[in-house]
Amino acid sequence: MSEPRPLRYVEALREALDQEMARDPAVFVFGLDVDDHLAIQGSTKGLLDKYGPERVFTTPLSEDAMTGIAIGAAMAGMRPVHVHIRMDFMLLCMNQLVNIAAKAHAMWGGQVRVPLVVRSMIGKSWGQGAQHSQGLHALFMHIPGLKVAAPSNAHDAKGCLIAAIRDDDPVIFMEHRLLYPTVTEVDPAPFAVPPGRARVCRAGDDVTIVGISNMVQESVRAAELLAEVGVAAEVIDPIWLRPLDIGTILASARRTGRLLVVDNGWTMCGASAEIVAAVAERAPEAGIHVKRIGFADATCPTSPWLEAHFYPNPATIAAAAWALARPDAPPWQPSEERAKLAYQVQFKGPF
Repeated sequence: MSEPRPLRYVEALREALDQEMARDPAVFVFGLDVDDHLAIQGSTKGLLDKYGPERVFTTPLSEDAMTGIAIGAAMAGMRPVHVHIRMDFMLLCMNQLVNIAAKAHAMWGGQVRVPLVVRSMIGKSWGQGAQHSQGLHALFMHIPGLKVAAPSNAHDAKGCLIAAIRDDDPVIFMEHRLLYPTVTEVDPAPFAVPPGRARVCRAGDDVTIVGISNMVQESVRAAELLAEVGVAAEVIDPIWLRPLDIGTILASARRTGRLLVVDNGWTMCGASAEIVAAVAERAPEAGIHVKRIGFADATCPTSPWLEAHFYPNPATIAAAAWALARPDAPPWQPSEERAKLAYQVQFKGPF
């Protein structure tokens, strides 16, 4: 049996693609610039040389048409991995994804499958502003027929991508760009992280924090700050947003009596709203206190100083969790320096 070794998130994506392309000749990778020297931050590096231009190739800048080609190829028995560099521009192919890919299996009485994976990035980098910073995963969670993966570490990035490629339904695969350099222990052998199973990353009895994508890491850092002031936070990573493992979240929230959901998107009609509503519906008698935090209710600014107020961070997460766990205590928030130090700690994954 192979031993896990440290691997960066972006390397785990590349390894998953390589192993699945070697295993199944029906798998191919295409999208804007997948074959250039940067290789989508390195996630497709070396695949062109190994598998050739018929299985790894760039596309014209036409999201709608290229998504139609991907869907047609999937219906014909191929397993395409279509790379959209930014989730923002998947809005240009929503009809293809929502009205065709998601519905074909049901509309054709189960005779048609669409084994398509759509990779896309979310998250800030150097102040990219309104049209390059959006997390639109809630739009796709809304649609029956689509699955949505949001791995927060290299282990799950590899396992979720392998599971997505092997799945017979279309999968929206969300990658936060700030996760790419993070390192986790990853098994060299192929393995799948199947849909619908959340993970408890850190145990605690005072408050449940559910983080989505990169917010898992920020929530773990927040939990470390909370521990210093006597609050034990349980941190849960949903991993897959559709299907969503509400059972694991509900069991934790019942025990702690407090639920904070931290999203990489806006709270209005978002993933955090769905999680909170699902818990409340299933446990009306439990009296669970809930709160959501996510993007500020505004268009994303470009200035780094304004970005600091737009995105959740370990300090704002910790302060919100403290308010839930200690409602009768004075407000508390870590110092900026302590929060900064926590933010810079290299995340090692949940293992």
